[in-house]
Amino acid sequence: MSEAHDPGEEPIAPDDQARPMFTRLAATVERLRNEVREAQATADGRALIEMAKGVLIERLHCGPTQAALQLQILSEQAGISELELAADLVNQAARDRISAAVGQFLRRTAAPEEAAAAVRLRTAESGLLAATDTQRVAESVLEHAVAPLGGTAVAIWSAGTDASLSLVGFAGIAPYEAERWRYVPPGVATLARQALVDRTALWNESLEPDGLPSIGDRTGARAAIPVGAGGKLLGVLEVCWPHPIEQQPSRVRRQFEALAELVAHTLESDLVVTPTSYRPDIADLVRLADGLFDPALVLLPHLVDGALTDFRIHHVNSCFLDPAGRPRGLISGALLLEAYPMAASEGRLFERIEHVYATGESYRAERMMLTELVDQIPLTLSAALSMARHGDAVLMVWRVEDEAARLAALLQHAQRLGRVGGFEESIANGEITWSAQLFALYGLAPSADPIPLAQLPSHVQDTDSDAVRQFLRTLLRYRRPASTAFRLVRSDGVTRHIRIIAEPVLDTAGHLLLIRGVYQDVSAQHWTEIALSATRDRLTHTEEQAAAQSRLARQLQQAIMPDEQPSTEASGLQIAVRYRPTEQDHLVGGDWYDAIVLPSKEILLSVGDIAGHGITAATGMVVLRNALRGLAATGAGPGQMLTWLNLVAHHLTDRIFATTLCGLYDPSTRVLRWARAGHLPPVLIRGGVASSLPPLKGMILGAATDASYEEGELQLESDDTLLLYTDGLIERRDRRLDECVAQLLITSAEFTGSLDERLDYLLDASDADTDDDTCVVGIHVG
Repeated sequence: MSEAHDPGEEPIAPDDQARPMFTRLAATVERLRNEVREAQATADGRALIEMAKGVLIERLHCGPTQAALQLQILSEQAGISELELAADLVNQAARDRISAAVGQFLRRTAAPEEAAAAVRLRTAESGLLAATDTQRVAESVLEHAVAPLGGTAVAIWSAGTDASLSLVGFAGIAPYEAERWRYVPPGVATLARQALVDRTALWNESLEPDGLPSIGDRTGARAAIPVGAGGKLLGVLEVCWPHPIEQQPSRVRRQFEALAELVAHTLESDLVVTPTSYRPDIADLVRLADGLFDPALVLLPHLVDGALTDFRIHHVNSCFLDPAGRPRGLISGALLLEAYPMAASEGRLFERIEHVYATGESYRAERMMLTELVDQIPLTLSAALSMARHGDAVLMVWRVEDEAARLAALLQHAQRLGRVGGFEESIANGEITWSAQLFALYGLAPSADPIPLAQLPSHVQDTDSDAVRQFLRTLLRYRRPASTAFRLVRSDGVTRHIRIIAEPVLDTAGHLLLIRGVYQDVSAQHWTEIALSATRDRLTHTEEQAAAQSRLARQLQQAIMPDEQPSTEASGLQIAVRYRPTEQDHLVGGDWYDAIVLPSKEILLSVGDIAGHGITAATGMVVLRNALRGLAATGAGPGQMLTWLNLVAHHLTDRIFATTLCGLYDPSTRVLRWARAGHLPPVLIRGGVASSLPPLKGMILGAATDASYEEGELQLESDDTLLLYTDGLIERRDRRLDECVAQLLITSAEFTGSLDERLDYLLDASDADTDDDTCVVGIHVG
């Protein structure tokens, strides 16, 4: 009986009526799920507090009410929560195996967070003891112990007698993901199995380099700790991180080993009940399948609510060849209908497997057509098939009927991979035969009518129609093989770049019988060639632009600072400079030097090094070098000049960063006042001994606005030599900077020639390998 409604009202669709109900139902389910989580967390904490109250009742000989009051008073006096105090009381009083494991862990990993660790582990322990299955154990371990340490998921594996692994508890993992990993057959390499085989804890900071299959995120980090008791391995505790992590300290590793001891108690008890459908004794059947020369599968029933819904592929032998070309590792462990969905319809294969499993009767067929979809294209093989049940497992063996079928399958794969479609068109009756791939190239359904060659010009872009007509004339009129390329415009508006190759088939009298050929979709190759051509053009432009900038920077550099200047005499002081640019044009740097006599008769000496290379570094060098000359004319000292020069680098330029050293030499007193901004101190050579001046405080130019620079003084004596230089003279990639400076001191002290000869010797003896510019300024007191 249907419900009546007002004819004037718009009828409500059933879906619209049901949608609010489903929304409310989903919200109710989510609310109840949150309430269950809160209740479980509260129960975990309440269990720990009740254990502590029991300790107080036994020790103080009081009742429950007095014990609760005493616990509250003690926690207030200690300034901690009741849960933390309860954990401490239970840790001291309990003597069971789990308490011993927790206590041992706390003694081995004593740290400022020891109380928090005690609460986490004790709370996990109370949840573990109150749990009725390993699922609750995993949830408690994740919530109270693993999550505070950065982990996001926990998996508890039980080891089978046939070297298989069963997922008996998990937390932080999606149900569908856990269902996929519910059973791991023998021989599948995972981190958990490797830890079980090696009998040691394994830490993998990132799964990407190894490529091992793993539950959860495939790019995160993992820890797999064997779980054992009494010398017997029971399973593995696996902890998951969603991203790669740093190598963990020994304290954290010991904490996870303590957690594994807690889990061992659960796996050892009667709480772990593995369904027999996941753990059959099929080792002999697996060995039998591996001894066959034909492809073989070992299938196990997959039950949902006690009903058979599918079969899990427990094992594939070494002769197995997947029709879709997938590796055996992806097939092993998968559900049969997920891996081969056509088994449910084609040839009633799945029904026959069900019948063999249900009745125990063997099945054998000399010829059976097996069809599978490969990239949505059906691939059919004819094979001899046999199936038999062994215990709870089904062994299925097949053999491809003949080599022609294997070659046909190979041809289908080749057409799919090469995006090639074949055709044959009869001239006599107009019959056209297309391969399945050709329908896909045209964007047509497999049931559509093939398009004759004569209509091909109407399916291409206008600019390609002449080339297609020339192709048809060569093929049909002159009866010679032909080929061409064109842009095919499909009915769905998509344009594909196609190449067609065809040949005529003639009879003995020279009459045209039919045309056969192939289409190939070359769209990917076409766009790749266009992208490569554009990339080459951009690269050529970039290289030309970079070369022009390098030439400009080199010209600017050489205009300001020639490679070498003649020595000069100024007020009894001999000055020599050397500049050696890098040999690589694209690494034109920003090193500079300066040595001028100021109007005050003082001599300004400076060297500097701009961060970076190219035109920016060269122009920055010019700005700072000329700015320092102008600041020197003010009469300020070196420290004040660097303070002002830092403001120039920070505010008046495009954020230049540079190191520099400047000094003012007074010829009348032979005193050198100097300051530095992150630069290497000068080298003083006196009496045949070379030493670096003490480093003065001062950060690099451009780093901060309020930088200040310490100023130092040096009283020079007759025959003293002072060297100012940039790091290009000494720096090597395989040495520390202090070692490079020490080598410079040795080289400087062992030479006794003139100042010019000394600078040339330093440049020739330099073994620097950083491809950087080099500046050296030398002064010699007469």
